[in-house]
Amino acid sequence: MAKTSQMTRLRAPYLRRLWLDGERLGDPSTYPFCLPIFRDADFAMEFDRSVTIIVGENGVGKSTILEGIAALAGYDEAGGGKGYRPVDHSRAVEAMGGVLGQALRASWLPRVTNGWFFRAESFFSVSRYLDTAALDANEAPPDFLSHSHGEGFLRFFEERCAKQGLYIFDEPESALSPSRQIEFLKLLQRMDRTGYCQVIMATHSPMLMAYPGARLLGLTKHGLAPIRLEDTQHFRLLREFCLDPELFLEAMLND
Repeated sequence: MAKTSQMTRLRAPYLRRLWLDGERLGDPSTYPFCLPIFRDADFAMEFDRSVTIIVGENGVGKSTILEGIAALAGYDEAGGGKGYRPVDHSRAVEAMGGVLGQALRASWLPRVTNGWFFRAESFFSVSRYLDTAALDANEAPPDFLSHSHGEGFLRFFEERCAKQGLYIFDEPESALSPSRQIEFLKLLQRMDRTGYCQVIMATHSPMLMAYPGARLLGLTKHGLAPIRLEDTQHFRLLREFCLDPELFLEAMLND
């Protein structure tokens, strides 16, 4: 593994490969190791582009993979930046994927782990954490929460996702209208063009999946594999809906 480097002139991607270490796997009957994609202990991912996008149905493990990568890079599984602990997990009852990070091994060139782990589910908690930390330091709080949900997301992305680093986005489109998703794509393009930002993202939005030059990976219970946008179920359903919304809904609702 490459030596840790906070700044480098090498271009993204920095995380090149990750895989499960069979000797560090947890109880196969417990989450997340009970998920089908981890049962054979041969799970691995290659990163050959600066933007990697994971798509798939709910429950197949997209967020779990991102949480594992985030934990591996030193982020809290609830989201945030390096060294942030925005949520108290001591009494958590929900199952999360951070433990996966303990069973992962990675190849970096070099090891760049500055950046951010964005989870739509914990945006409120992380934003409150940032406000409190700023107030405690007698600084102006960023106050992302005084805006609409979507506007808060975009302000957050603009202010926190501009420097060299590894950026992990879990469903960033969740509060964004179609026009705001275009704004997010423009931000993603600016990050990409710097050459110093690596992005790993999970999304249900065909618009985000279509980002030019990204590596699009389809996740099923059988594993990860490259997929074309046109072959994703998300795109096919949206296309059928747009061709004839009334007929589409009639067929779907009567199925």
